[in-house]
Amino acid sequence: METKKIVITGGPGSGKTALITYLEKEGYPVMHEISRQVILEAQKAGIEQLFLENPILFSEKLLEGRLKQFHEGKNCEAPILFYDRGMPDVTAYMDFVETVYPKHFPKTCVENRYTEVFVLPPWEDIYEQDNERYESFEQAEKIFYFLKIGYENYDYKIHEVPVGSIKERVDYILNKLKTVI
Repeated sequence: METKKIVITGGPGSGKTALITYLEKEGYPVMHEISRQVILEAQKAGIEQLFLENPILFSEKLLEGRLKQFHEGKNCEAPILFYDRGMPDVTAYMDFVETVYPKHFPKTCVENRYTEVFVLPPWEDIYEQDNERYESFEQAEKIFYFLKIGYENYDYKIHEVPVGSIKERVDYILNKLKTVI
C-alpha cells in the first residue's frame, strides 16, 4: 500500500504549524515546514529577508527542500503522511509577488503529486507577525487566494478547513480523508 501524501497549507498565520504539531503528537508522521529554516540560514549569512531580496533563490531552496521531503515520504510505511506546505506553494507565492520563475518550478509540481490538499483560511484572531513572518494580515488573505488558485491550476481539488479549535480542524481533515482516499 502506497502512503497517502496529504498537504496542509494556507496563508501565514492560519494555524498550519499548530495543526501539524497536533497531528504529530497524535502519532501521525509529518514533514515540517522548511521556510523558517531557509530564512534563518539566510539571516545568519547577513540577508535579512531572502524572499524579498532574492525571491528566485529563496524559492529555489524551498522547492529543492520540499522535493527532497516528497521523495523521503516514499520511505514512509504509514498509511498517511502529512506535509506542512507542498511544492505548489512555491509557485503560488511567486505568483503573489508577480515574479517570473523558471519553467522547472511548475514542471516539478506537475511531476510530483500529492494525494490530497487541505487549505486553512486566514484567521485574524490567531494571526501574529514575527521575525520570519513579515506579511500583514491583508497580505495573508491575498496569499490564501493565490494558494487556492495555485493548487487548482495543478488540478488539485482542495478542501478548505473551517476555522475552529485544533481538534475540530484535525477531526475535519481526518473525517474528510475517510471519504476521499
